[in-house]
Amino acid sequence: MSSNHGSFLESVSRNFDKAAAHTNLPKGLLAQIKACNSVYQMRFPVKIGKEYLVVEAYRVQHSHHRMPTKGGIRYSQKVNQEEVMALASLMTYKCAIVDVPFGGAKGGVKISPREYTEGQLQAITRRYTAELIRKNFIGPGIDVPAPDYGTGSREMAWILDTYLSMKGGDIDAAGCVTGKPVNQNGIQGRTEATGRGVFYALREIVSYKDDMAKLGLEPGMEGKTMAIQGLGNVGSHTGLISAAEGGVKIISVAEYEGAIYSEKGIDIKKLLKYRKDNGTIMGFPGTKKMKSRKDVLEVECDILVPAALENQIRVDNAPKVKAKIIAEAANGPITADAEEILLKKGIMIIPGMYINAGGVTVSYFEWLKNLSHMRFGRMEKRFNQNTYNNLVSVVEKLTGKTISQKERNIITRGADEIDLVRSGLEETMITSYGQIREVLKRKKKINDLRTAAFVSALNKISSDYLALGIFP
Repeated sequence: MSSNHGSFLESVSRNFDKAAAHTNLPKGLLAQIKACNSVYQMRFPVKIGKEYLVVEAYRVQHSHHRMPTKGGIRYSQKVNQEEVMALASLMTYKCAIVDVPFGGAKGGVKISPREYTEGQLQAITRRYTAELIRKNFIGPGIDVPAPDYGTGSREMAWILDTYLSMKGGDIDAAGCVTGKPVNQNGIQGRTEATGRGVFYALREIVSYKDDMAKLGLEPGMEGKTMAIQGLGNVGSHTGLISAAEGGVKIISVAEYEGAIYSEKGIDIKKLLKYRKDNGTIMGFPGTKKMKSRKDVLEVECDILVPAALENQIRVDNAPKVKAKIIAEAANGPITADAEEILLKKGIMIIPGMYINAGGVTVSYFEWLKNLSHMRFGRMEKRFNQNTYNNLVSVVEKLTGKTISQKERNIITRGADEIDLVRSGLEETMITSYGQIREVLKRKKKINDLRTAAFVSALNKISSDYLALGIFP
């Protein structure tokens, strides 16, 4: 176990303790909330070519106060038990913060996906799923995995197929995993969900004039500068949506191969195409190369978005961070020690367990869709459209004026699944931030958003445990 990952679990634990001190909850109840309830460590053989590979893998269920438990599966050579436990814990708090009725879980398979063919990855994924089924660690009412670092909709489809082959009679089987391809019982808008959630959260946060004044910023997204570390699913969608719908200027981007900077702004759409064509972001026209890929964290900007892995901002580079707002699109990119330095500098840190909760929120919508066996909007879309059409016709008749067909189409459109998903996500991010900000305003001794978010989560989880009668 590398000390790096040990410190990630330690950071989660320290942040928990810091917040727990601001609650009046009994010690035993706090200890129960903090502990990982079930840890399943496994080793299984998979035939790779002529050799047999023994794969190390995990599934951790952190809390059963709400069922099923929920959390992604990551494929990485850095996977270990402590990391999976830390991520499972964060999932519990994340679900509570955004009022998604799941307990937290996480899975990890210790492989580097780049080193295997599609067929080999399929064999590993199916075997991992079979192990979970055997131990009753997966199911629509038990534990529902999702994509994470190194996995995507392809792996989720394999998991579903394996589950169906072993649990054929389960009518709700499609709900055993989320993040599936749309044509395999998935949901529109799941791929962009985390990035879009980051955008909705940022837009809400920067709308408060008083809060922005403390940071020396004007309210609103328009014209704000942004630096992004990591152009994966989350980083790329955060950049695309923030620029297109928020008017944000992206001035720096870092990826595995290095970092680039442009004062005039970087077009993320063009950059993604350039990287697809050239296999790198380096040399993108109109940008200059930065010495190190970590330099993106030290760029002078309004909003810094770490969207890579954990422990990116540490004690050694925290003093050099010049952003006014850090939006943790990744899980745990700031260590507990580094956070103290950043807060003293007056930087606003938006915790990952709130701002990157868009993925689990839309996963929840996908799960609901699977249990209802019907896509969102199917029942009401045409009814709403006809109602709006009738309204417009009545207004035209009463006023004696007509509107163009184009305007009529815009006004009378019924909601598709993607519209409803985005609406639900927007509502979730705005409401949750209101609850976190309320804790911050109410408790004078709390001066950072992470502690406020933790307190909000702890209050909700503890009331569940008490209502269940576990602590009479």
